[in-house]
Amino acid sequence: MDQRDGFSNKFGVIAAAAGSAIGLGNIWRFPYVLGQNGGGAFLLIYLFFIVAIGVPVLLSELLIGRKAQQGVFGAFRVLAPGFKFFKIVGVMGVGAAFLILSFYAVVAGWTIEYTVLATANQLGDKSPAELATLFSDFSSSFWRPLFYMVVFMALTAAIVMGGVKNGIEKYSKILMPLLLLIIIVLCINSVTLDGAMQGLSFLFKPDFSKINSDVILEALGQAFFSLSLGMGIIATYGSYVQKKENLLQTAVSVSFADTLIAVLAGVAIFPAVFAFGIKPDAGPGLVFVTLPNIFNQMMGGYFFAVGFFILLFIAALTSSVSLLEVVVAYITEELKLKRKKATIIGAFLITVFGIFCVAYPVLFTSFEWTTSNILLPLSGILITIFVGWFLGKKQTRAELESHGSKIRMIGLLMLILKIFAPIAIALVFLNNLNLI
Repeated sequence: MDQRDGFSNKFGVIAAAAGSAIGLGNIWRFPYVLGQNGGGAFLLIYLFFIVAIGVPVLLSELLIGRKAQQGVFGAFRVLAPGFKFFKIVGVMGVGAAFLILSFYAVVAGWTIEYTVLATANQLGDKSPAELATLFSDFSSSFWRPLFYMVVFMALTAAIVMGGVKNGIEKYSKILMPLLLLIIIVLCINSVTLDGAMQGLSFLFKPDFSKINSDVILEALGQAFFSLSLGMGIIATYGSYVQKKENLLQTAVSVSFADTLIAVLAGVAIFPAVFAFGIKPDAGPGLVFVTLPNIFNQMMGGYFFAVGFFILLFIAALTSSVSLLEVVVAYITEELKLKRKKATIIGAFLITVFGIFCVAYPVLFTSFEWTTSNILLPLSGILITIFVGWFLGKKQTRAELESHGSKIRMIGLLMLILKIFAPIAIALVFLNNLNLI
């Protein structure tokens, strides 16, 4: 088995983990889910879940991976050798990463198409209706999305073969700050459009009449999807983190960066949505219809369009590398195959599933719904139970304080992990299954 790779420093850890979390889940999925669930009220619930549940679960996954020095599947074998039940968490983590990348790669392939269109200046001077038709025709076809999905998976596999330090960390350190800069520029231009205030009001002014169990379920599912929780990514990345790093600071930094990008994506998109008369619940194609309109109103918009779609593609690529790494870590650690062979096998199998997602959109929707609303919350419940009740306060404190500093409010953290987080996730999970 290959020697375990690792992150070079603290910034590398945060950049890589944030690079995994900051991707299409923020820029593609968050705005349209928010639009479908009433705007500001959904945003408040989402932020609550990030703070109250997202950060503790993210910290738990980091802790599990670093303590075991294994990927998500092997970690529970190492930490709980006599309790085979907990292996189900590893199985769900690897399975979720596999299924998510199967449909994620399809959408990521769209970013390649739009990078090509933007570079060829085929998005300029088109009306919102024309851009909507362009996206509809492309996304509903077969061969072009299939081609770009295969290209995207090949690029993902090439990076994973290079390892963690020379792959995802290298790209994240450079490209994530650039993505943030581009989004800030888009926000500035978007809020200056006529009708922009209506979009900001929709985004930030909560309408509590919109809150129901479905909105709560969507908010929790989005929190898990966006932070890469329950997918095995964070636990696997935790195994690459050095003992000298402060895991709590890392968890907070990653959650903050992830949430900031999600909110900024909404600020960049919704003022333009209302300015151009596009419905705020227009669906996942929203970002591919709205943003080109913003670019067309900007001085030097061509360069921003090209830059944004390149960076959107890189954000997707960085996230996909982390998803594939979960599968590759499982194959290398459990099946004892070399990284190159494991990467080829994992990428090939995921690509096969991706082909079915292109051919049958119902599978795309099914994979997204199942992972976001069932696998990820269920994994979150078991992870919090494992850290809160099985590892306990003593082992948790020892791992969190391995960098040399004392961790404050350890009692509150354990209370959340033991009681509040699993109960909250379980209630929403049961509601999703129509059991309550």
